[in-house]
Amino acid sequence: MSGEGDLLHVVTDDEIGPGRTRLGKILIWGSFAVMVATFAVLGLAETGAIGLDFANWRPALYAALFWAVCLNIAQVVLYGEQGKRTLFILPAALFVIFVVVFPLIFALVISFSDWNLASLDGREFNGLENVRQMWNDPFYWNALTNMVWYTLAIVVEYAIAFGLALILASEIRARKFFRVAFLMPLMLSPVAVSWMIGKSMLEGRFGPVARLARWLGWDRPAFFSDPEIARTMIMIMDGWTYIPFMMIMLLAGLQAIPREVQEAARVDGASGWRGFWEVTFPLMLPVSITAILIRIIFKLKIADIIINVTSGGPGGATDSVTSFIFREYRDRSNVGYGTLLAIVFLVLIVIAITVFMKLVDRWMNPRY
Repeated sequence: MSGEGDLLHVVTDDEIGPGRTRLGKILIWGSFAVMVATFAVLGLAETGAIGLDFANWRPALYAALFWAVCLNIAQVVLYGEQGKRTLFILPAALFVIFVVVFPLIFALVISFSDWNLASLDGREFNGLENVRQMWNDPFYWNALTNMVWYTLAIVVEYAIAFGLALILASEIRARKFFRVAFLMPLMLSPVAVSWMIGKSMLEGRFGPVARLARWLGWDRPAFFSDPEIARTMIMIMDGWTYIPFMMIMLLAGLQAIPREVQEAARVDGASGWRGFWEVTFPLMLPVSITAILIRIIFKLKIADIIINVTSGGPGGATDSVTSFIFREYRDRSNVGYGTLLAIVFLVLIVIAITVFMKLVDRWMNPRY
């Protein structure tokens, strides 16, 4: 009897006839053809190739929803009970496609358009004009160069974070207090950091750091007037905010290393710097790579501190790509050009992260 009861939980294959199979395929490919045709007509109307005029891209949304519904129904029509299992996953997958892929397609359409919110003409297709403008825009290329310097600063941040993690992993007094104290910058918003440090402590006339600089002999301390100094101060404030994040990840990795390994290394004579370089550091490589990769992602989005402290100045010297795109939207209302810059930056990020992971994989797993 127990064996017969188990059969209740077994899903058997339904007998799917040729007519039902044909209906399922018609639902899938017919709805897909309708969606593709709708997108094609809207795209041709957007470029002016046909005489139709649509107020918006809402028909594309309706066509995509029609395709999604038909695709779900077709799973049951084609596969019966097995297809019902697919319905537990397929709607969620389609939702991801709708909220990621379709907005990306819409962004691509906007990026090849002349759309300035200050203009009464609305959005107009302008081909590769935005690409030519980007290619000849020195401020955008300067922002990309700044991103290289900001990203390279992660090497210094990693070294500081590793040193703090080693200190907090050792047997020191008030270790718990220092762990909380070092984590406090991470608890603050970058906007709060920019106002607390950039706008208050580093203020050129009355800030305490500026007063100390005058006392030490700097007549007119100006931390955000010189391009190099301003860029360095942005790096310091951003690093002060996120070094604790790397520190806590590295500290967790250090505490996960078995004590037996470290004790065996000391017995073999690998103590001090040699023990760190030959034992601790190699064991920490997976955690280190993860911390650096996440920090790179955070660094590529740096904008809050720059916008609040320098607004990209002086003369764009501190601009990141994100802050520059933000000012294209806010100050110039240039939606089309700003969207193109964001798309290009996204492509560069994907390429850079992919190359970084490939190099890390080749370094950690050499193939002879």
